[in-house]
Amino acid sequence: MTNDLQIQLSWDDPATGERREPRLNMPIAFGREFPRLPAELRGVRVSRMLLNSNEVSRYHALIDWEQDHLVVIDQGSVNGVYVNGQPQTRSFLANGDTLQIGPYMITVTFAASTSAPDTSPPSTIHFNANTNHPDPSLPVVQPLTPVASNFPPLAFQAQKVSVQALHATGLPVDESDYLAIGAGLGSFVWADLLRISGVRADKIVALGLEAEPYARYKRLCLNSQIPLYERLRSNSDSCPDNIWGWPSYALREAWGDLAKGQINSAFKYLWQVFAEPTFAETYTPRAGNVFDSIDREAKRIGWNQIYRYGRVRGIRKTDDGRYCIAYSRAPGNYAFLVSRYLHLATGYPAIQFLPDLQAYREKYQDFKSVVNAYEAHDHVYQQLEQHGGTVLIRGRGIVASRIVQRIYEARKRNRNIAVLHLMRSPKPQGNKFQNTQRLVKNHYEFQPFNWPKACWGGELRAMLEKATPDERKRLLADWGGTTTADRQDWQQITAQGLSEGWYQITFGEVLDVERDAQNRTITRIREQSFGEMKLLADFIVDATGLDAKVDANPLLADLVKHYNLPVNHLGRLTVANNFELVEMRSDRGQMYAAGAITLGGPYAAVDSFLGLQYAALVAVDGLSAAHAPGVHRLNTISSFRQWLKWVLNQSP
Repeated sequence: MTNDLQIQLSWDDPATGERREPRLNMPIAFGREFPRLPAELRGVRVSRMLLNSNEVSRYHALIDWEQDHLVVIDQGSVNGVYVNGQPQTRSFLANGDTLQIGPYMITVTFAASTSAPDTSPPSTIHFNANTNHPDPSLPVVQPLTPVASNFPPLAFQAQKVSVQALHATGLPVDESDYLAIGAGLGSFVWADLLRISGVRADKIVALGLEAEPYARYKRLCLNSQIPLYERLRSNSDSCPDNIWGWPSYALREAWGDLAKGQINSAFKYLWQVFAEPTFAETYTPRAGNVFDSIDREAKRIGWNQIYRYGRVRGIRKTDDGRYCIAYSRAPGNYAFLVSRYLHLATGYPAIQFLPDLQAYREKYQDFKSVVNAYEAHDHVYQQLEQHGGTVLIRGRGIVASRIVQRIYEARKRNRNIAVLHLMRSPKPQGNKFQNTQRLVKNHYEFQPFNWPKACWGGELRAMLEKATPDERKRLLADWGGTTTADRQDWQQITAQGLSEGWYQITFGEVLDVERDAQNRTITRIREQSFGEMKLLADFIVDATGLDAKVDANPLLADLVKHYNLPVNHLGRLTVANNFELVEMRSDRGQMYAAGAITLGGPYAAVDSFLGLQYAALVAVDGLSAAHAPGVHRLNTISSFRQWLKWVLNQSP
């Protein structure tokens, strides 16, 4: 029996939420330090599984055979082993049981032995390169250049491209001092700081697909049911339009309400900021207010002069110590742009989509019943309001909470709406770090923001910057995880739904998803207590998150492969503490990156507003130290002068 059985371990990465599913031979040892794990037991090779967290002991636990049963044995760990939410020192394991080791919630599944590991590609929904909208019809891996195209030219395959060869193609070759690739919020924040630091708008180019720097972010918010009047998961002073963070969004909103005579609400916002999080709920800004403020700043810095439409096809060093990008301005309309300083902020290239749901859509070509929360799916709520029905939700983070709230609002129009919330495993306790532990209610893990607040500018930020790569793995695992905002309205909706019976939480591992004769979805799961079960639903909403690994972005994958760039343990770009790609440094230029594509490096909250600002600040400091043209490092006087210009809405 033991020779033809493997164990599949399944968990969501505590730092990123991405799925991990290794299939291993028995026995299996878990711990934080590889040398401390046994290499052999009874002459049998041990599968050694590293779990990077300070909450995991050096040798934490062992899964082994005992009397023809699978058993997990605690190896005297500090924080213990939990089986299905209960602390255990030695416990038999059944198919589908859940182990908690530190912040790792691991589902154990028995699998037939195979000679080769599972190498199925990740299931994702890519953004259409022309529309910038989520497009489920695109293949998993998009080619960088269509087969029928001869662009970029052969000369672009060199390690250092000849500028003369670029001109010889007869295609337009433009030059700029500063080039931002992406033209999203990361590019906008970098360009904004360059302008504040003295660089003229005509010296900066931002290449992307949409003129509004928040266009994709806004679309994802609207798709995931965060309308303009709803609040984002962001801090009051995290202002992408204002590096000084003052006046904060709370002060601005309070001032606006005072002007309308709404005194109570104005003072409520101010009280939130002064009393959060102990005596009041954390203040977060309205989405519409954030976008309006970015529009104002975009006009002030001349973003319409900086932005240029283009789809970047490749990035190379040039033979004169700069960088060249090849891009298309329209189908069949190609050009080159040469720049000394380059900034990569391409954002999330894809949306994570659960493999069983992708298999369902491919089989039935049904894109209406099974949807991703980040796709446009308003038809789900419209049909629920008209006819009622049952929704199955997958995932339990911030987006899942917002979907539950949206369904709660739909129930005000039609009471015949029910929610089945399928979670892979229970969440008996929250992640711990040192003396702190997150709150858990009804298997949701709560935290005001997606990372502990000290990750932005406090001691946790300094700790991560000083850490070695291995230490960073452990710290990010302890601080990260799937959390939702600590908001009373969401907690009350969940509690009310559970008490009234229209909201139910179920745990189990999905086996497959099919369709019945009435065109309802059938999700077959393996549940811990009752074995196999079938869940019927009219709609399934996948709220499991986004993907930012390098290999999901053809442009970044090409750059990494061409220059043999290192990637970190999360599959993202390896950057220095000032977010420079050191390996890409050229004789006359430097390359920087920001945003989700840098997670795993010196900063945790890389894809937040304040994280993008921090990355821009340290990068522009690096440009100042390199005496980049036009960049003047801000001091007390120049910073105050620029802030006054911001207040008066004058050009920098």
